[in-house]
Amino acid sequence: MAPGHPNARLEAFCDGVFAIAATLLVVDLRVPAAQRVDSAATLWLELLRLGPALLAFILSFTVIFITWMNHHATLKLIDESSPWFVYANGFLLLTVAFVPFPTTLLGEYVSSSNATPAVAVYNAVLAAQGAAWVLVCRTAVAKGLATNDRTAATLRMNGRYGFGALVLYSLLAVMALWLPHVAVGITAATWVFWLIHGARLKAA
Repeated sequence: MAPGHPNARLEAFCDGVFAIAATLLVVDLRVPAAQRVDSAATLWLELLRLGPALLAFILSFTVIFITWMNHHATLKLIDESSPWFVYANGFLLLTVAFVPFPTTLLGEYVSSSNATPAVAVYNAVLAAQGAAWVLVCRTAVAKGLATNDRTAATLRMNGRYGFGALVLYSLLAVMALWLPHVAVGITAATWVFWLIHGARLKAA
């Protein structure tokens, strides 16, 4: 985005938040303590125990990466700004910056019998992110920030996708109360789907 664009500083700030959130995800992938390792076999076992945390890291990195791509594409659809649009982006950034916490929670407990709260919280954060997308897109349309009628239509469509995500991940958060491992499997599958088929919003 050109330096003179009304949202240039907003995009730069958002990029920084996305980068920091993605970097913080790796903090909990700790090297096994040497005191617990007395052989190569023991080290392999310790590394295997990192499996759930590694999978949670990969899932959350995918979430942040796709969200960043979609945010970048969304800003291409508008050529103006407004305080309410900036606030809506702030709410989206709040959900992104919070992702490392439920990621740690998921990595620690997803393979245990106490996975329910971890999976429920993780999906609740994703539902909040869906709500944030609805606000970002609807605010852009309502304030007349779209570059033209076609991009306004694209923003409306993306807002509907955000609403769908809000509903889907809210339902998965509720499902986690009874079937946490099924819920987290579906959660991961949805992000694999978006990574392959829908990771990038199309600018008109």
